[in-house]
Amino acid sequence: MDMKIELIAIPVSDVDKALDFYQNKAGFHLDHDHAVNDQLRFIQLTPPGSACSITIGKGIATDMKPGSIKGLQMVVADAKAAYLELKGRGVNVTEPESTPWGIFVFFNDPDGNKWSLQQLPPRP
Repeated sequence: MDMKIELIAIPVSDVDKALDFYQNKAGFHLDHDHAVNDQLRFIQLTPPGSACSITIGKGIATDMKPGSIKGLQMVVADAKAAYLELKGRGVNVTEPESTPWGIFVFFNDPDGNKWSLQQLPPRP
């Protein structure tokens, strides 16, 4: 049986500020922005090249505290290029950090949800 992660809910305190960050600074593609009513707004964004999307909005992830998501990880081909692109877009991103399991850069969204980008090490 195949199981694929398709959507991850990200708790945010200010929907429009988070949307601006993910779309205009992190470079995620806006798939949907639909308000059902004053209490429910569903926004779906997808990182470039990803099969998995995130959702933010009103009435989304209401049982999670904004900023409580840590350890979200995406793989990139070139960590230094990703660092330079994000920094150029105004994201507070860490310098590339080499480890035996890859090169990493880290950033937080406006609420403190923590993301990492990993450049995989060469495989034999």
